[in-house]
Amino acid sequence: QVQLVESGGGLVQPGGSLRLSCAASGTFFSIAAMGWYRQAPGKQRELVAAITSGGSTNYADSVKDRFTISRDSAENMVYLQMNSLKPEDTAVYYCNAGIRKLFGSRRTDYWGQGTQVTVSS
Repeated sequence: QVQLVESGGGLVQPGGSLRLSCAASGTFFSIAAMGWYRQAPGKQRELVAAITSGGSTNYADSVKDRFTISRDSAENMVYLQMNSLKPEDTAVYYCNAGIRKLFGSRRTDYWGQGTQVTVSS
C-alpha cells in the first residue's frame, strides 16, 4: 500500500510563509516526478510546482519567485516552501507522486489527502 501524507498547512497572514511536507511510504520500486497541486473552492485543481527525479523544477506563473519545491529522494519526501503568501493562495494543497511499484511496471499517480492553507488577516 503506497501512501502520501502531507503536513504543514494552516492559517497565515498575507506576506507570511509556510512549508508543506509530503512523505511517501509503502513498498515501491521508484518515484519519478513529485509535485504539489491546489484546489480552491469552486475552482479546478491546478499544478503549483513539480520536480523530477533529476531535480528539474516547474512552477505555475502565479507562484514563481515566491514558492520553492524541493525533494529528498533518499527519504521519499517532497517539500513546498511558500513565501510572500497572498489570499489567492488559499486552497487545499495536494501532494502528487508518479510511482513505479515494481521494476519495469508502469508509473501510477498517487495523491495525498490534502492539507488546507488559508491566507487571511
